[in-house]
Amino acid sequence: MYEFAYQKPASANAAAALLAADMEAKAMAGGMTLIPVLKQRLNKPSTVVDLAAAGLVGISEAGGVVTIGAMTTHAAIAASDVVRAKIPGLAEQASWIGDNAVRHRGTMGGSLANNDPSACYPSAVLALGGTIVTTKREIAADEYFQGMFTTALEPDEIITAIRLPVPQKSAYEKFRNPASRYATVGVFVAQFAAGVRVAVTGAGQNGVFRHKEMEAALSKSFTADAIAAIKTPADGLNSDIHASAEYRAHLIGVMARRAVARAR
Repeated sequence: MYEFAYQKPASANAAAALLAADMEAKAMAGGMTLIPVLKQRLNKPSTVVDLAAAGLVGISEAGGVVTIGAMTTHAAIAASDVVRAKIPGLAEQASWIGDNAVRHRGTMGGSLANNDPSACYPSAVLALGGTIVTTKREIAADEYFQGMFTTALEPDEIITAIRLPVPQKSAYEKFRNPASRYATVGVFVAQFAAGVRVAVTGAGQNGVFRHKEMEAALSKSFTADAIAAIKTPADGLNSDIHASAEYRAHLIGVMARRAVARAR
């Protein structure tokens, strides 16, 4: 690691003020991404602003919306009675992230702020039509995710909570990298009275995206058969040592059909 200063503010607003005063400072949630990056000397922040004492933890439900504090861990989400009852697809998704150590340190807010193209949570938040609450504003999921490792967040803006509308049905399926357990392809399906939303992670060169053709078909008939004939083009999909773009295109269909079947 390079040398850096360390701050542990007692509130999100205090953390945001530190970031605003120093554009070279970096916020840290669970540290599951930042700490390895620092160890490999891939980043050299002037200050690490630790959010652990900012009080952004907790899960609640009111008025058909589940609200999750940004510093809530994957393990807490997976075990939450509220999430398991209201959005079972999200609870299962959280239980599949990384290993036990990662699930007890990594946070939902940290994952969304990083927006890794193979991370799981972006697919859930986008499919559920969620809202990202920050120290400055509220951002709709459709506007928040802007590309690989890119979001609508400003440098001095911190996620404080995530609000997720409760769907009628939900499910997540992913084809996991056997080492990292990141999604080679992951598909989250959410059914609402107004229609179905489908989000894909791990496959797109620009990160998470909605599959509009599947959404239209599933809104008419929420069955795996309704999307069986839909072929996702390989253009614009990732191709690497783990899977070709063509294989990822195939996996999108397989994971989507499994997710629909699980949701039903």
